[in-house]
Amino acid sequence: MAHQHLDDFSVCQALPRRAFLGAAAGACFVGPIAALAAPSSASLASTLTKDARDAMTPSSVLAALKSGNARFRAGTLTQRDYVAQARATASGQYPAAVILGCIDSRVPAEIVFDVGIGDMFVGRVAGNVVNDDMLGSMEFACSVSGAKVALVLGHTVCGAIKGAIDDVEMGNLTGLLARVKPAITQTTFSGEKSSKNPAYVDAVARTNVMLGIEVIRRRSPILADLEKKGSIAIGGAMYDLATGMVEFLS
Repeated sequence: MAHQHLDDFSVCQALPRRAFLGAAAGACFVGPIAALAAPSSASLASTLTKDARDAMTPSSVLAALKSGNARFRAGTLTQRDYVAQARATASGQYPAAVILGCIDSRVPAEIVFDVGIGDMFVGRVAGNVVNDDMLGSMEFACSVSGAKVALVLGHTVCGAIKGAIDDVEMGNLTGLLARVKPAITQTTFSGEKSSKNPAYVDAVARTNVMLGIEVIRRRSPILADLEKKGSIAIGGAMYDLATGMVEFLS
């Protein structure tokens, strides 16, 4: 990830019009006439094609995700005909990224990154923990389907993080939260270490994301090799529930 540039907006050159994340309307300059014109039915139904996705680089995908989040925060989400997109992708999909996020209902990755149907794989589990099933899914997304980015997405005020801090035990949740606890011991924090301290909870959530990245690289030789070759980028990010901002951590 250190070699990927999050501000690289070369996505404008890599994609055709109306492609991934509405980049033609967001990340790229479109001119006054195009900006004011009503979207055509073709643009509303546009989906990411294999050629467009394959032409992208990991850094351009990251740039497009960043641009999509900027549109989300600005309230200028791309207009889409989801029914038409569903029909267009029924015979095939070519997502550019795979997101491992939390089940929290306030963090819908497709919306906060302003993507359409077929643009992105999304796996969700409490605490965005990395387990065998998620690793297998990410390997499929990148090695088989061709996604260029694998991103662990944590968020502020995470209930799973609070539960791990409080040593909550309840059925199968106990084992899940055990996967979060290493982030507690590895978080350096000088204030009150309590689930009632939002700053501490968020600090642990950040550590949890970073440890998730390490787990992916350590436990998936497939993904680690793709990253070494430059075929994909593996990284993490934190979503702020209050501002809607996605901060890329690596």
